[in-house]
Amino acid sequence: MTKHYYVYIMTNAHNTVLYTGVTNDLARRVYEHKNGIGSAFTKRYNVHKLVYYEIGNDVNAAIAREKQIKGGSRQKKIDLINRLNPEWKDLYEEII
Repeated sequence: MTKHYYVYIMTNAHNTVLYTGVTNDLARRVYEHKNGIGSAFTKRYNVHKLVYYEIGNDVNAAIAREKQIKGGSRQKKIDLINRLNPEWKDLYEEII
């Protein structure tokens, strides 16, 4: 069975805070963020909207990609989100 790894970006209601993470269970991890579990940062800044994700099956590639996104400018993250999700809608519903 192939394991999947997800690199994702979440934001708050006003799209002012961007949080990038990596996980092997996107639905569970987003649920945790939405319910204030596991990340003090996302809890503090009310980051609960999934606006971007990509899927791979190599954990090292996923971690490297997360670092690449985190190391990029805010504008690069915005461009990434705009390409996949121009309305910045919450993608949680489509992954559960």
